[in-house]
Amino acid sequence: MKNFYKLLLIVLFIFGTTSIQAQDENNPWQFSFGMHAVDQEADTNTSISEFFDVEDNWNISSPFSMFSVSRYIGNNLSFGVGGSMNSISKYATGQTSITPTSGASEYHTVDAMLKYSLGDVLDWGDWEPFVGIGPGWTWMAGENWMTGNLSLGINYWMNDKWGLTFQTDYKQNYDGDKAKILSAGINQKLDEGGSMRWSAGVSVKFGGTDTDGDGIYDKHDKCPTIPGLAEFDGCPDTDGDGIQDSEDDCPLAAGPAEYNGCPDTDGDGLPDNKDRCPKEAGDKKLGGCPDSDGDGIVDARDGCPNQAGPRANRGCPWPDSDGDSVFDKDDECPDTPGTVANNGCPEGPSEEDMAKITELSRGIQFAFGSATFTEATPPVIDDIVEIILQYPKSSFSVEGHTDSVGTKGFNQGLSERRANAVVDYLSSRNVSSSRLSASGLGETSPIDTNINSAGRANNRRVEIVFTK
Repeated sequence: MKNFYKLLLIVLFIFGTTSIQAQDENNPWQFSFGMHAVDQEADTNTSISEFFDVEDNWNISSPFSMFSVSRYIGNNLSFGVGGSMNSISKYATGQTSITPTSGASEYHTVDAMLKYSLGDVLDWGDWEPFVGIGPGWTWMAGENWMTGNLSLGINYWMNDKWGLTFQTDYKQNYDGDKAKILSAGINQKLDEGGSMRWSAGVSVKFGGTDTDGDGIYDKHDKCPTIPGLAEFDGCPDTDGDGIQDSEDDCPLAAGPAEYNGCPDTDGDGLPDNKDRCPKEAGDKKLGGCPDSDGDGIVDARDGCPNQAGPRANRGCPWPDSDGDSVFDKDDECPDTPGTVANNGCPEGPSEEDMAKITELSRGIQFAFGSATFTEATPPVIDDIVEIILQYPKSSFSVEGHTDSVGTKGFNQGLSERRANAVVDYLSSRNVSSSRLSASGLGETSPIDTNINSAGRANNRRVEIVFTK
């Protein structure tokens, strides 16, 4: 018994000091413990039925009388060591006791085994058959000898860690010390050259590393530090949309596969991660933002979102104050209706306005025999200016006329001076001089008689005429 406990301490020491950091498979270590039975009647001549003669041949141990520890080394191979202890009271044929004074002998073994798993070959699901081979050493009644072991067993795994193990070993004896047996007065060997051991126990696998605790070991976990799902090899799917985070464009918001895991909140066919207006349905061409007036400018940047307008005017239509179809920005006469051909200005003054100019012109009066305005004349010319300024594209000719009193030469010069006086005044009131011309006609174009004073007064006049 002391030898067995020494052996147990040695194996536990080896187990406790072995590094299990770099692993080839998940849970590479297996520890098994249980009970067993030894049949010393077994040898190569034993029939199949005799192997199972429990009542006559099996020496059944107490629970926890056998243990083993093994480590996976690759290619379905594992290497392990183990030990067992028993009490032998059923010997080989004809042998009832090893010693004259006792009917039972302590029986201890230590064994090593190279085990080959047949699980991948046979594919029996949770059942994992295996075969093994290796040396062993047996202690019994003060004797010890080497054995060669052949093993056959099966593990039933209830989960990733825990299982049941059933195993049978044939142990062929070598180098038994016959001299000591004879000196004890025994005329047979300890057994007939071999023995069978039947065992059943509980096994636990361990040693695998699962850093993130998601139930997937690091070796097979593509995201070993982040808890994940088995279907994604240990990688997470945070939003639960069936697309793992590493392939999900929106890992925190669930969305369909067609949008790489991103939602389309406003249902405009553009996923939120590409939609500049994710809560308002809009046009894909405009980044998913709405354009209510269809002018190609999104509502948020459109100064007139419900009226189509050019980008240059922030989406608002250009104003046309005078309604002449020429926008104010291009209309040289924005407050006066005109023609497109004349840049929004009228082709010339209306008949009504020309009639006003003619009527007002009669109020232009000069001092006797000079080109100086009378006091009442400037306000009259200012009224004429207001009309002329409405037609910035129109040109006017200012014509001076006199009566027949005086010489023709004097009257001609006087009419020219008076026409120029009116032009100078108009120019001083923002009427471009390029639009104005002056001419003096003297007494050559009377509109009334020069016989009486009333007629001569009508002939002394200034006329403003539209030229183009």
